[in-house]
Amino acid sequence: MLSEALLFLVDALVQPFAAVLLFRFHAVWLRVPMRNPLGEFVLAITDFIVLPLRRRLPSIAGMDSATLLLAFIFEFIYLVIFIGLQSYPLDPFPLIDLLLWTLVKLLKLSLYLLMASLLLEAVMSWVNPHTPLAPLLSAVNQPFVQPLRRRIPSVGGLDMSILVLLLLCQLLLFVLVGRLEQATRLL
Repeated sequence: MLSEALLFLVDALVQPFAAVLLFRFHAVWLRVPMRNPLGEFVLAITDFIVLPLRRRLPSIAGMDSATLLLAFIFEFIYLVIFIGLQSYPLDPFPLIDLLLWTLVKLLKLSLYLLMASLLLEAVMSWVNPHTPLAPLLSAVNQPFVQPLRRRIPSVGGLDMSILVLLLLCQLLLFVLVGRLEQATRLL
């Protein structure tokens, strides 16, 4: 009972924080404008830990390596706690497997973040296309949607490229990420 409550707290606090850090990494990588409510929220809850590390760890190839490292660390911590609460025997600690599983989980989380931003952009375009979040969502999705828009024509005035990208993300989750998870799964 206590382990289930702890697992709930870890699921509710640690992994979402890793997702927010990963979103911040992608936002910097994609040069997303952060002058909107969501961007300011992400910066407000992550600056306390990102800025001190960013002073010590330089960016690599224009990527925010400090934020990516923190996302990796928090996802790693989540997996260690998750495995510990599942009573997994850790006599020979499988560090390499756990590090690889963390990378796979970050890839999976990145795909889920992309899918969420695609769905949110589609809904916002119907409900309120002039929302302050529109530039953020467009900047996140544009690099992935634009190549498809050049190849896939509109059907009845509807942009089908977002639907195709969602299907591609699902296929990547099932095929690539699913196989990688099976290869690295400790449980």
